[in-house]
Amino acid sequence: MASLHSSFGAIALTIGVCFVTSGCVALGMTAAGVGMAAGVSHTLGGIVYKTFAAPQSKVQNATIAALRKMQIKVTERKRDENKALITARAADRDIDIEIEALTPNATRITVVAKKDGGLIRDSATATEIILQTEKYVGTG
Repeated sequence: MASLHSSFGAIALTIGVCFVTSGCVALGMTAAGVGMAAGVSHTLGGIVYKTFAAPQSKVQNATIAALRKMQIKVTERKRDENKALITARAADRDIDIEIEALTPNATRITVVAKKDGGLIRDSATATEIILQTEKYVGTG
């Protein structure tokens, strides 16, 4: 009888471990998939950013070209010390882009696409702007 109880305990323990680890594996795989889908950009609360190994002027020109390709209208451009700020509009989305020179050959771009007056952030649009910018940085 003792052997039956220990066998039952071993089976229960094995099933429990399978349930616990399968959830972790699924969660880990989901996290890996999201990271790979985002390409080389990172997302934090709908704010998408990426650092390029390129001068700020090259990233800024590539961003303008990407917006033009996507037919997103630039509404304002300004500079603030080591940052270039671009404001744009597409349909019902307001887009804020910050291009910051970290070093002479490292530039970080941050994109926020807001919908409904800023209540909703559209990270898909922001991600696509960075992916298109990346294409122009690579070809220019």
